[in-house]
Amino acid sequence: MKTISFRLFLLPLVVLFTIISSQAQTVGKATAPATKSNGDFTLAAAGKTAPIYANASDWPGVLRAAKDLQADVERVTKISPRFSTEKPAGAEVVLVGTIGKSPLIDGLVKAGKLSTAGVAGKWETFVRQVVTDPMPGVKQALVIAGSDKRGTIYGIYDLSQQIGVSPWYWWADVPVKPQTTLRIPVARHTLGEPAVKYRGIFLNDEAPALTGWSKEKFGGINSKMYVHVFELILRLKGNYLWPAMWGNAFNDDDKLSPVLADEYGIVMGTSHHEPMQRAQQEWKRYGHGPWNYQTNDTTLRRFWRQGIRNMGTKESIVTMAMRGDGDEPMSEGSNIALLEKIVADQRKILAEETHKPADQTPQLWALYKEVQDYYDKGMRVPDDMTLLLCDDNWGNLRKLPKPGDAPRRGGYGIYYHFDYVGGPRSYRWLNTNPLPRVREQMHLAYEHGVKQIWIVNVGDLKPMELPISFFLDYAWNPDKIKADQVAAYTQRWASQQFGPKHAADIADILAKYAKYNGRRKPELLDANTYSLATGEWAKVVTDYNQLLTRAEAINQQLPAADRDAFYELVLHPVQACANLNELYYTVAQNREAAKTNQSNTNALAEKAQALFAKDAEIKNRYHALAGGKWNHMMDQMHIGYTSWHDEKADILPQVVTLPAGAVPMATAAPAAPAAGAYVSLEAEQYTKAVNAGPLSWQRLPDLGRTLGAVSTYPTTVAPTETPGGNSPHLEYRINLAQAGPVTVSAYLAPTLDFTNTTGLRYAVSLDDEAPQIINLHTGMKSGEGNRSWERIVANSINLKTSQHNVAAAGAHTLKFWRVDPGVVLEKLVVSAGELPVTYLGPPANATSAAEPKNGKGSVGQR
Repeated sequence: MKTISFRLFLLPLVVLFTIISSQAQTVGKATAPATKSNGDFTLAAAGKTAPIYANASDWPGVLRAAKDLQADVERVTKISPRFSTEKPAGAEVVLVGTIGKSPLIDGLVKAGKLSTAGVAGKWETFVRQVVTDPMPGVKQALVIAGSDKRGTIYGIYDLSQQIGVSPWYWWADVPVKPQTTLRIPVARHTLGEPAVKYRGIFLNDEAPALTGWSKEKFGGINSKMYVHVFELILRLKGNYLWPAMWGNAFNDDDKLSPVLADEYGIVMGTSHHEPMQRAQQEWKRYGHGPWNYQTNDTTLRRFWRQGIRNMGTKESIVTMAMRGDGDEPMSEGSNIALLEKIVADQRKILAEETHKPADQTPQLWALYKEVQDYYDKGMRVPDDMTLLLCDDNWGNLRKLPKPGDAPRRGGYGIYYHFDYVGGPRSYRWLNTNPLPRVREQMHLAYEHGVKQIWIVNVGDLKPMELPISFFLDYAWNPDKIKADQVAAYTQRWASQQFGPKHAADIADILAKYAKYNGRRKPELLDANTYSLATGEWAKVVTDYNQLLTRAEAINQQLPAADRDAFYELVLHPVQACANLNELYYTVAQNREAAKTNQSNTNALAEKAQALFAKDAEIKNRYHALAGGKWNHMMDQMHIGYTSWHDEKADILPQVVTLPAGAVPMATAAPAAPAAGAYVSLEAEQYTKAVNAGPLSWQRLPDLGRTLGAVSTYPTTVAPTETPGGNSPHLEYRINLAQAGPVTVSAYLAPTLDFTNTTGLRYAVSLDDEAPQIINLHTGMKSGEGNRSWERIVANSINLKTSQHNVAAAGAHTLKFWRVDPGVVLEKLVVSAGELPVTYLGPPANATSAAEPKNGKGSVGQR
């Protein structure tokens, strides 16, 4: 009996282990070995491929995706498998279907051949498993069964990834590596349910790049373009789209677009300021009178009613309430009572047009910009509506639910930005979104229970391939990408696009260029960004050029078939940004040389002009890729901004030329800062981390402008109101050269007060003095026109200082105390006098020595 019981107990554990192992594969890790193990399924071998079967009664989107699998197998093997909706036949076949919609799948379940445990009744879940003797005439079947339409579709595309077809095969020209043999492991495989229910992207700010490209290739932003967007979203396991809306109207421009979206399985919405499934452009085309509910409510209700009629039964999330026309605040006379009446009237329309209670149609209310103020002042909407919380357009979350708040039936969502048009400066050209920071902020949201909707503004889509992949993968299962696993994620992603040989180097390049761009958006750069006098400008340019040298070396080693994709995803952004930084550095050198009539002034002006011309050459090279496939996609202006918005073309920064015969003036060498005048430490170089209760300090590798960062987790623990003693803190053992007053400068990530209280706080102390509590947000509120907020997001850092007194020179302990959750520390500098003027802060010149286990040891320094 004991042996039998053990075996009965062991089998579920093996199955469970297989499921857990499968769920860990966030990015398409190839699982199609060439050599056959016992029970493995042969998808392709010896010039033959297994036929694919589905039921004609299944969802049209499932049948379409099954044909994509047919095409994907052909991409890999050069042999097209047969696809049929007839009765399956053959030694080895692929069976695809949705539980409850496919007689093929339901028959296997009824016969006890297929277990739907953990799948049936779930949201967007699939199982893939090899079944022996599934039906008469078939010896072995590879079965992909979904709990619903998208569950099945995800199962299909998951297999496509694992045989080597990247989700970016079309959008980034990632080539498919030919294989003659494809074998699928016998082990049961599932990714489980997604952690976030609706996961999607917003095409926005789409002129001139996406607009010009789509007009040339498809005749406009229409269904011919959107089918590529729909397929990409599904291959990335997303399900939700806000369509392009600058001069575009998804439901009106091409009547086939919404029909195909629903067929594919994409949940459609409209942006935060376009209520009731109607685009802003539709109001311009069909509206009458002012966009004002107080004076024109009848016309607006008629307009909105038509939006819901157009929606019909297509899967959608309806944006509710109202903002001013054209993404503007409503009038000064707007009030909470009016907005609540608008929502009530909209829900009445929903119920009347859908012939079901309003709460059965998914809805959201976006707390974007000034709308959050209405909520903070007491406006409320029905509990079934999702509250879509927002970032500040710069990747910093503005508000999160308070731990302990009563759960909402409609839950919470996040609207996030990888691209933005607005102050302090529009950023639209290239990827400036380092994944460690994206993960840290979205983890904050997830820890606070924001799990209903995650949607991100991706601009033109094309330059944002890696962060889009990460955002949607992270939304699927945040627990599978820890802070110290972001680099590994990037390496897996690089391997998926280019194979394992160069994946580690490519991943490092991808991470570094995003980190460098994240320090300051390219559109915000100018000749004064970095310091010439300290050599900071020279180091920034050297670092970027070294990155470019590495990227170009890899490019030369790649097969010719990989080079278009490599240029789009890796080489182009590094080349373009290295050139841009060198341009501004050269302009800075030129202006400095001109001050004293130096002989190289004109040569530097000529070099700047040549670098400006090279920027255009780099753009043209991108536009020539793949036979001109991406022409116009890099048309976005990015040089010469003078305001938050962009001009029609890049503008050469002003350079100085001297007349012939100008006499050089004598110059004095810049004074170097006094040796030992400061101690600069990276945050993660602490000697000791003191945790307490549920709280612990965690390193956040590569987060921020320099090395990395640290913060406390979980972020849902209440503030430490009285820091001191053994409350959570970090200790840094340092040497100070002299006694007297010192300043401690804390370089912190630009986190906002997502608790919406009095601002996030930390505390700092030297040796045994009482901790000084510092507020990150004194006098600061996010939004254009707020100078302190604009400075912080432009610099990608919140710099706070405190004053202390050192009793004697020598060894000291600097302590950084946790007060509020979510405070992210990047660097600490202790200075006895003025610091050299730099953008990134003084480079680390000390390391806090790790404390020996016996508690004794000297202060280390380097």
